[in-house]
Amino acid sequence: MGNTVLHIDGSARFEDSVSRKLSKKITEDLKPQNVIRRDLADGVDFLDETWVEATFVKPEDRSAKQSTSLDHSDALVQEVMDADTIVIGAPLYNFSVPAVVKAWIDQISRAGRTFRYTQDGPEGLLRGKKVVVVLASGGVQIGSDTDFASPYLKFVFGFLGIHNVTILNADQADSFAAA
Repeated sequence: MGNTVLHIDGSARFEDSVSRKLSKKITEDLKPQNVIRRDLADGVDFLDETWVEATFVKPEDRSAKQSTSLDHSDALVQEVMDADTIVIGAPLYNFSVPAVVKAWIDQISRAGRTFRYTQDGPEGLLRGKKVVVVLASGGVQIGSDTDFASPYLKFVFGFLGIHNVTILNADQADSFAAA
C-alpha cells in the first residue's frame, strides 16, 4: 500500500483557522508520498432527489441527468479510495461538524461503493484506512456531552469500514504530530 493522505479542510475560515493550520501540520508530519487536497469551503453538493434516485440505478441504466448528478460524488469517493490516511481539519459549529463536512460525508457514503448491504446488515468497504480528525472546539470539550461531532464521526467512519479513527482537540494536535 502506498502512502497517500487525503487532506480535508472543513473550516469556513482561512488565514485564522486553527483546524486548517493543525491538520496541515499533521499531514506534513506524516511525510506522505502523495497528498490529495480537498477544501470543502470550495463547496460540496447537497444531496437531492436526482442524486438519491441515481444511486439506486445501475450505472449503465442511468439517465444523463442522473449520471451528471453523481459526478461530484464519484470524484470525492475516488479520493477516499485512493487515500491510505484521511486527515480532516474542522471546527465545531453549533456542537457538531460544519454543514460542508456533513455534505462531504453524505457524498462519500455510497451503497455499493463505500459500503454494501449484506444479509447480516451493512458492511463498510473502506477497510484498512486511517482517519485523523483535528477539531477546533472553541471551548467545547471533545468527548463531553455537548460534543456531538466526535461520536458521529467515529460512527460514520466505522460504518464505512474505517475503525482506526483518532479525534484530536486542537490543543492535542502538536503532541500527536510529534509522536
